[in-house]
Amino acid sequence: MKTFKISLFTLLTVCMLLGSCSKDFEKVNTNPNTLPETRPELLLESAIYAVRNANQTREHRLVHEMMQVHVTVVNSDEIHRYIIRPSESDYMWNSWYLQITNFKDVYDNAKKLSILPNQAYNFSYMGMARIMEAYTYSLITDTYGNVPYTEANRGRSDNMFQPKFDDQKSIYDSLFVRLEEANALLALNNALPTNLMARDPLFAGDIVKWRRFGNSLYLRLLMRASGRPESKAAQKINEMIVTNAANYPVMTSNTDDAVIRFTSTVPFTSAFNTYRDYDFNGENGLTEFFINTLNNWGDPRLTKWASTVASAYIGIPSGYAPGAQQDRMSYYLPALKNEPLTGNILSYAEVQFMLAEAAVRGFIPSTGAKAYYENGVNNAITHWGLTVPVGHLLKPGIVWIDAETMEQKIEKIITQKYFTFFFTDFQSWFEHRRTGYPILPKGPGLQNGGTMPTRLVYPVSVQSLNRANYAAAVAGMGGADNMLTKVWWQVK
Repeated sequence: MKTFKISLFTLLTVCMLLGSCSKDFEKVNTNPNTLPETRPELLLESAIYAVRNANQTREHRLVHEMMQVHVTVVNSDEIHRYIIRPSESDYMWNSWYLQITNFKDVYDNAKKLSILPNQAYNFSYMGMARIMEAYTYSLITDTYGNVPYTEANRGRSDNMFQPKFDDQKSIYDSLFVRLEEANALLALNNALPTNLMARDPLFAGDIVKWRRFGNSLYLRLLMRASGRPESKAAQKINEMIVTNAANYPVMTSNTDDAVIRFTSTVPFTSAFNTYRDYDFNGENGLTEFFINTLNNWGDPRLTKWASTVASAYIGIPSGYAPGAQQDRMSYYLPALKNEPLTGNILSYAEVQFMLAEAAVRGFIPSTGAKAYYENGVNNAITHWGLTVPVGHLLKPGIVWIDAETMEQKIEKIITQKYFTFFFTDFQSWFEHRRTGYPILPKGPGLQNGGTMPTRLVYPVSVQSLNRANYAAAVAGMGGADNMLTKVWWQVK
């Protein structure tokens, strides 16, 4: 099925280039020896893996370099200077939209099957599909801004190859509706048949954990939109956590973490499985900001993430001027290439930090902020199978101080959250754009006006093949398709 989808995408691209397709395209390209529809469990399994696997390469190449986890030691690679080639936009756009097609097919096929005898468990697949569709669409709109949504992925069904772009607010509103639907579907608690549970790469068929994941994702998106009063995010967060919490269960421990636990054998290998060590860590070194912060905290995660130099962890500066490239010091441990936890999508620790911020901002009772924050700090460490050092919560830079200002508390929360996002798709970049934290050093070689890129530009193929709708989308975001244009939720 996966091969068919890739071929279909390629053919549709050719159709767009030529301007037309045969009306009998689908009939001619239907294999008479295959089932007309793929079973939901098979397509969901492969699509979840595919979207997370695709994220890995760009979180390593783009996000970790922009966000000063590592920095290149090759002078011509300038992502750390905020120079990002337009061609970088294509890969994730194509990967994400392809998997959205698959998640929609999971939902549609499960809906058809759910009315059959002994098929009520397909309501659960409908809920899972809605969650993964919302997750993937959030990645697209948070990366680019206004994007095709209501008319997207309708080439096969409606011959619609030049979709309009929807504004980000309306996309978020619709994602909230989808997550409400997922919550209601999963509340039915229709258990998967035992023989299908192993086909669920996230929670092995645990419907309760899927529901907690969906509501935790809902909380993530509400927090992202919370700077916009028209989103009504603050009121919804209060409903979910305070006034109607029983109807919106969220993650309760690290055992609820949504992680594709990669293995070193196919089919669920990390995207880095076939990388040479040099490809993974030979051209980059961990940064001063990343290493020094963890050193100052005495954080045990360094032992899982970084190599030592003469028994010490040492970083190098990011944003250095052209020609002033650095010698690599500490770098990613090669074991991370096949580390199961680099498949993280959303964790309990992140949920705790979201709740801490919600409490500080007054969305929920402020009395819980300290406990949420400390739970986040502790579980971000135990998530990695490590022990929290004695007295860790009392260390400078970590200790919660009630007398600090709201902004000081937010900075502390988001800085901790940044390290929780180690190998978690694009989340650290999104949160930095939303909050301005953590405050990253500005090297002398920075371009883009010294401003962290606020989005990626649209793919070149979209600009040429969907020109009128592309122009309307750019106009709707202020008239410029560049890395200084802010998306709807970015108010900082």
